[in-house]
Amino acid sequence: MAVPAADDGSSAPSGRIMGDPGPTGRFGGFGGRFVPESLVPACQELEAAFRSAWADPAFHAEFEGILSSYGGRPTPVTECARLSEHLGVRVLLKREDLTHTGSHKLNNVVGQALLARRMGKSRLIAETGAGQHGVATATAAALFGMSAVVYMGAVDTERQALNVFRMELLGAEVRPVHSGSRTLKDAVNEAMRAWVASVDDTHYCLGSVMGPHPYPWIVRELQRIVGDEAREQCRVLLDGADPDLVVACVGGGSNAAGTFAGFADATTSQLVGVEAEGGAALTVGIPGVLHGMRSALLQDEAGQILEATSISAGLDYPGIGPEHAHLADVGRARYETASDAEVLDAFGLLARTEGIIPALESAHALAWVAREAGRGIPTGSTVLVTLSGRGDKDVAQVRDLLAGQRPEDGGDR
Repeated sequence: MAVPAADDGSSAPSGRIMGDPGPTGRFGGFGGRFVPESLVPACQELEAAFRSAWADPAFHAEFEGILSSYGGRPTPVTECARLSEHLGVRVLLKREDLTHTGSHKLNNVVGQALLARRMGKSRLIAETGAGQHGVATATAAALFGMSAVVYMGAVDTERQALNVFRMELLGAEVRPVHSGSRTLKDAVNEAMRAWVASVDDTHYCLGSVMGPHPYPWIVRELQRIVGDEAREQCRVLLDGADPDLVVACVGGGSNAAGTFAGFADATTSQLVGVEAEGGAALTVGIPGVLHGMRSALLQDEAGQILEATSISAGLDYPGIGPEHAHLADVGRARYETASDAEVLDAFGLLARTEGIIPALESAHALAWVAREAGRGIPTGSTVLVTLSGRGDKDVAQVRDLLAGQRPEDGGDR
């Protein structure tokens, strides 16, 4: 579904579909910077610092060097022979689950931590849902000798208790958020409040392609490495060709944005983002403003934000990154949904056929491919799926769900 945008442009000022949004931070009618006056100078300082760093070969060399020697990049593209035979389509996985800390989140956090250091900031704060961004932030803080505070919804601290311990083990302070739905939206609220109060020495390490400009652009650029690697790796595997479809799960949408950035302008591959059925902002949402950005949001007729629900903590967000709303609006990407039941089936299917346990977030992309193989996806097609993270964090939750026992505080997210 294409969400109607405000009529103020349909492409980035750079002329590329996924290019530089310019000083306004607009992706067509989405994006922008809707923040209190007290945060405008901080956002402007961050944008100027990133533009300077991103044009500096020394910054790139350090960033890419750390991701290689410390993070394990490049991650491989894995051919899934048994899953492909089962589905009748050729499935390739971009293996972000094999990075240090177990997900794509490290790409963004290493870049932002280097940027914070360049800006003279000594403290990182972050929000987290499934805990993977929090773990990555705590990891980078330990690596660079910074302090870190991570805000996490109280519901998520229970169902992702392992990641809470990992963050604390790495030296970060985890602050449970008990307001609202006690999930990711509320963790973002608290992190932004904390940033207002401590902006002089603190960098807000936002974890997805959302929030006020320049965050959606910064995070996408730091995650672009996923798509750039995958495009070239696929061309080696496919004798110079590109996959027919490129599929990734979407909550805020950083792994999808990073993946799509490698294909949107350089190929004709179809781009498909898969949302949680209970958090499908692009499927059933309408444009509005939340967390400093204009995007597609789950909201009622009065503009009140509705709660998202998903089996996955990382996709339990009532909005989507503004560039995804723009990609849908101009028809370069489409956005589908997967139900909790389909996600559980896909989680087990990949484990049984390939010996790979995916994160529940990534299993949404797999679930859509499994459902549409031979239907919306023609038999014999080649499909690249970004496996954004590994499923260690979800095994206990899935065990309980498959046994018919929901975790005590693990309502859909």
